[in-house]
Amino acid sequence: MSDEARSDRGWMRHAIGLARLCPPSETAFSVGAVIVGADGVEIIHGWSRETDAKVHAEESALNKLEPDDDRLAAATIYSTLEPCAQRASQDRAPCTDRILAAGIRRVVIAWREPGTFVDNCQGVEKLREHGVEVVELADLAEEAMSMNRHLHL
Repeated sequence: MSDEARSDRGWMRHAIGLARLCPPSETAFSVGAVIVGADGVEIIHGWSRETDAKVHAEESALNKLEPDDDRLAAATIYSTLEPCAQRASQDRAPCTDRILAAGIRRVVIAWREPGTFVDNCQGVEKLREHGVEVVELADLAEEAMSMNRHLHL
């Protein structure tokens, strides 16, 4: 296993730990997100419902930074779930749009969003269409979705 693959798995496990901090919900997934700089040091993290009932994990992390933070262009965001490409709460930008606006060029996920709340999530496809590298750690999917079992996945 390469050093990058080992590092990706370590950061994803950190994101999974953050997802366990989410207040349970019957209408949303529990997700953790970590943004890591090019130097391999955590910049910031967040989780679903950390600051309010509608906030997504990626959004929570990005909200803590200045939008023009120059570290983001070389950063990787680790999210336990595929970033959303559309939202049920229409008053907020989808996480894919937020990631693209921040200039993040690498996204690592553990599992793709099922059709539980949004039919046919296209987050990975949208990111890739805009030149973002997306890495899927499917072998960590079970662990990353474990705190969402009450949603009958």
